[in-house]
Amino acid sequence: MSHEPNTLPDGYRMTDLGPLPEEWKVVWLGEVVEAIDSGDWGDDSMTGDGMSPSRVLRGTDFARADRGDLSSTPIRFLKARSLAKRTVAEGDILVELSGGSEDQPSGRALYVSKQILGNQLLPISFSNFVKRLRVGKHCESAFFAWHWKFLYQQGKTRAYEKRTTGIRNFKLSDFLANQFIPLPPLPEQRAIAHVLRTVQAAKEAGERVVAALRALKKSLMRHLFTYGPVPLDAAERVPLRETELGPIPAHWQVVRLGEVFGIQQGKSLSPKSRAGSRKRPFLRTANVFWGRIDLTSLDEMHFEEAEEKRLALKPGDLLVCEGGDIGRTAMWEGQLPICLYQNHLHRLRTNRQDAFPLFYMYWMQNAWTLLGLYGGSGNKTTIPNLSQSRLCSFPIPLPPLDEQRDIARMLQAVDRRIQAEEAHVRALEALFRTLLHELMTAQRRLPAEFIAKVASNGDQTLRAAPPLVAERSL
Repeated sequence: MSHEPNTLPDGYRMTDLGPLPEEWKVVWLGEVVEAIDSGDWGDDSMTGDGMSPSRVLRGTDFARADRGDLSSTPIRFLKARSLAKRTVAEGDILVELSGGSEDQPSGRALYVSKQILGNQLLPISFSNFVKRLRVGKHCESAFFAWHWKFLYQQGKTRAYEKRTTGIRNFKLSDFLANQFIPLPPLPEQRAIAHVLRTVQAAKEAGERVVAALRALKKSLMRHLFTYGPVPLDAAERVPLRETELGPIPAHWQVVRLGEVFGIQQGKSLSPKSRAGSRKRPFLRTANVFWGRIDLTSLDEMHFEEAEEKRLALKPGDLLVCEGGDIGRTAMWEGQLPICLYQNHLHRLRTNRQDAFPLFYMYWMQNAWTLLGLYGGSGNKTTIPNLSQSRLCSFPIPLPPLDEQRDIARMLQAVDRRIQAEEAHVRALEALFRTLLHELMTAQRRLPAEFIAKVASNGDQTLRAAPPLVAERSL
């Protein structure tokens, strides 16, 4: 945004980065970098005397390493002198020079934190496609790394990519020479870095909760579809029988899907409209996920009255993807007054009193993703599509209705918790992006008392919630 000098807030001045507080300096990135070191990929085995093993970080390892996970970072062997020069320390900043993609340009940076270094039995170094930066005493290295992330998210690194033979190479020296960094006083730099680190840590904790809940759901599905809705300590007392579905409770039946559900395929996509037809919203396979339907990108198509009557969805209908991620199943809950669907979706509808649709939505997920019964992860063949006749022939369990309901509600409770945690993670990600932008541009300032607290307590301040709603200045 543009600001006339006489419209600037008190205590602000115009700079190359826009209006900033008078006490903030603006310098080139290269001015705060004191040392740049090249990496060493090493050898894949002990090829001579004086070689030592090391975890060697590549750009592709950055995302996991940032969460403290170096399990996929390769172990290589470096000469002792090379490793001594390239062993990373807290506060180092690693920059990816080669790799990337259209959606993920090169130039990513990794801040070497205590979390990365903790509990590692081997020294950590970096590959020849990575550079290590160390900054001077007038810049907090964590602040520098967050500002780099801010520039990366703005797409600033893209202009410094050189593409040769399909490989993207990041021109680090040009980037350092042509991009600015604002420098608040050191205490404010540390406070800004602290707030961003705290929000990022909360988001990562939420992601771990989601991962744990997803693992719980898988374990729960295995238990419920093998033993029924009984406690874990009662599973051994459930009589089982072997079936084409695997072991199931002895009192469950096995039937064909076509015996329980009527199956109707949707309408082929067509731009044509005939007299008397009406535009109606419809679902594609892109709207159907495991256990949920996404209506954020809903299209419309012309349907004639007879088509509308035949294809209009009712609450309790199941939708199964015929192509793409084959077998993906979700239940329509009547989110819209009227909605139809296209031909790459099968609609499953039952009028039977002994079938609970939500149970079968979860059964389909279990059968496709865990058991591989219908050509999923456990099947070695690739099935290009899912025909209506084949879908009809699928064996499915038929437990007593009350057990179907109990199983469905248990899994639904876990799904709702997953959705709530995912929403929390998305909110934290949005908050992080907002804070990263506003704190780096001084549109939001941290209270002086909080800056002083960080300066006096250091990492101990992490135990208290940071001022996420700091005063907006612009």
